[in-house]
Amino acid sequence: MKWVAADVEMYQKAAEYVDTAIVPLLPVSFGEDMKQNASMAEFTGILTSQLEKQFRGRIFLLPDFVYIKEDEGSLDALKNWENSLLDKQFNHIFYVTSDSRWRQREKDLKGNVLWMPSLSMDQMEDQQKVAIVDDQVKQLLSLFTEKWDEK
Repeated sequence: MKWVAADVEMYQKAAEYVDTAIVPLLPVSFGEDMKQNASMAEFTGILTSQLEKQFRGRIFLLPDFVYIKEDEGSLDALKNWENSLLDKQFNHIFYVTSDSRWRQREKDLKGNVLWMPSLSMDQMEDQQKVAIVDDQVKQLLSLFTEKWDEK
């Protein structure tokens, strides 16, 4: 389920079956790495959409958590999101990002950081992008089921 009105309505009717939240983490900067961050956002968006399709009915894909890359307050803001999600019966939270800095911050979070190095997709056709990301999604399937089996 995605953060759109129709899916939210479906979620509200079946919330007890949806125990997993996915939060895309997207850095924004206006310096030299601006294009790289845009590429990370594109890759993460396609990846999380494919994950949502694969696990529809079990996961809720939340809106992007967008932060200024140089802002140190983003961890505190994300913890607020996390606490709200945990209060609403989400037993599993996965943060999907291509920003490697979140790997060091995972210890400060209750959810799981899924860091995936982004691929430059600006020269690819949409079908190529989805095919490449589908390979990444297949690699993540076992990780999701492993985490679900822990609880």
